[in-house]
Amino acid sequence: MATTTKQRLALAICDFLSTSLTDGTLSGEDKDSIDVAINCIAESFKVDPTDADAVKAATGTQNLLQIYGVYEKLKATTTTSSSSKPSAASTDAPQEKVPTEDEKAQAEDLKAKGNRAMASKDYPTAIDLYTQALALYPNNAIYLSNRAAAYSAARDHASARSDAEAAVRIDPKYTKAWSRLGLARFALGDAKGSMEAYKQGIEHEGNGGSEAMKKGFETAKRRVEELEAEAATATPDAPSPRGGGGPDLSSLAGLFGGGGNREGGGGGGGGMPDFSSIMNNPMFASMAQNLMSNPEMMQNLMSNPRLREMADRFSSGGMPDLSTLMNDPNIADMARNMMGGGGGNAGAGRGAGQ
Repeated sequence: MATTTKQRLALAICDFLSTSLTDGTLSGEDKDSIDVAINCIAESFKVDPTDADAVKAATGTQNLLQIYGVYEKLKATTTTSSSSKPSAASTDAPQEKVPTEDEKAQAEDLKAKGNRAMASKDYPTAIDLYTQALALYPNNAIYLSNRAAAYSAARDHASARSDAEAAVRIDPKYTKAWSRLGLARFALGDAKGSMEAYKQGIEHEGNGGSEAMKKGFETAKRRVEELEAEAATATPDAPSPRGGGGPDLSSLAGLFGGGGNREGGGGGGGGMPDFSSIMNNPMFASMAQNLMSNPEMMQNLMSNPRLREMADRFSSGGMPDLSTLMNDPNIADMARNMMGGGGGNAGAGRGAGQ
């Protein structure tokens, strides 16, 4: 007599195989194979398939085929009902964190501290504070944009680009994120991508865009044109021809300022310049090299009252109006000398102002 569940199942299988021979499911040619299979199951599970009482006790009122038929019906019913409901995978998927009002307040406080760290040029602290704010309030376009500005100031332009791209995906209307994306792409050598970012910013600002955004767009556009011209002449290492026009001082001045920045990060009108963009600018680098190799020029530069005024204001935390400074004929002449003596075609300012 079968005493375990597995033995009863073995008897039910043997009964199913025997019945398949008698009900026409299998042909007589299969009888020998089925008999061998039944004997193997019987010997392995220590049961007697010829014991009618044992088989009846194992199958009850329904044989194995009938039981399996009920299972298939139940399975079909379960599948149909589950298809009309969200799948377990979708319901168990982690949902985007929704911050509480208290968490939002804490995040705003961290952002404010990050802005103060930016003003103090403590960029690693600013990045850390903005990161803490994002942990409390994920996918906040302003926090991401501010951290992008901090990364740019720290010259981690790849991280700045990543944060700015995330910010514009979340809120395309937050135009500062487009400006910071334009700056990051420009710093990474993607002038076309920079131009596209500034273009998007102008479109979202409306009314033709802000002066800062247009300045960034024009800077990137000039760089694209330079690269295309270099590619066309196939002499990328040749120096630019110099005529009588002089360097583009307004573009150089644009490196020192841009639009206001209430949310932190980046130089603004009356604020501190974006030194990362300045030092990456070929025009400025050439001027600095000529200046360092010419002591007399350095002495003349330091004796100029307008530049002395700029230095005094810089040391006190402010900045003069550099676009006006660059229009001073004396300063313009000094800049031409630092650029190498001759004039030049109006070169593109390569620091994307924001």
